[in-house]
Amino acid sequence: MTKQLVYKNTKISYTDEGKGTAIVLLHGFLENKTMWKAFVPELIKKHRVITIDLLGHGETECLGYVHAMEDQADMIYAMLLFLKVRKVVLVGHSMGGYVALAFAELYPDYVKGLFLLNSTSRADSDERKINRDRAIAAVKQNYTAFVRMSIANLFSEDNREILAKPIEKVKLEALKTPLQGIVAALEGMKIRKDREVILHFAPYPIQLVLGQKDGVLLYEDNTNQIEGTKVALTTFPDGHMSHIENEKELKKVLLDFLKKV
Repeated sequence: MTKQLVYKNTKISYTDEGKGTAIVLLHGFLENKTMWKAFVPELIKKHRVITIDLLGHGETECLGYVHAMEDQADMIYAMLLFLKVRKVVLVGHSMGGYVALAFAELYPDYVKGLFLLNSTSRADSDERKINRDRAIAAVKQNYTAFVRMSIANLFSEDNREILAKPIEKVKLEALKTPLQGIVAALEGMKIRKDREVILHFAPYPIQLVLGQKDGVLLYEDNTNQIEGTKVALTTFPDGHMSHIENEKELKKVLLDFLKKV
């Protein structure tokens, strides 16, 4: 059941189910907490599972014109205080991974493990920053076309036809994201810090999951960030949406990871 917390005069939407080690599931850009629907029933058998709509996404309101990753992390910290949760495993998809890393930097004592799904610890390159600005201009010009195309590009080309129905569902959820939420997230991702140092020195287990045909985070560019670290890497043969493209296999990887924390 969806619940609400008011944080800085802003309504935050979340769910909180199950008992055991607390797991916080963080969705990506243009997504919301419903992306975890296929995973929650399995996870709540042994864990307390908290899903949160990040600022400007799903049923959570916008806090400002820029939602920095630190703003998102501070909101999650306030949520954990409210729920009286002391230690969490953070599972973040794409932008959710950036938020998880910001949280790990700001509130290290609260973290038991990090599961980065189709995500990276690195800041945007200059080219990516230019692309963020282009995306902001594009979404202001034609909101619906921007959202629909952005979602299609997250899946590997081979899967766009095979997974046509699930992709359409993802698009419909994405279209619930307000324009301000989209722009604020793009601005926030553009200015995010490089947090690769966490992968090298964190005292808790970290798992990275990447897709070989990810058009958003190029595979080769992201495998070398874990060289010389203890971060576990799982590679899937598909795109940026491993939770849909490789759902069954991902469930197993996540459950195995949770046994280690």
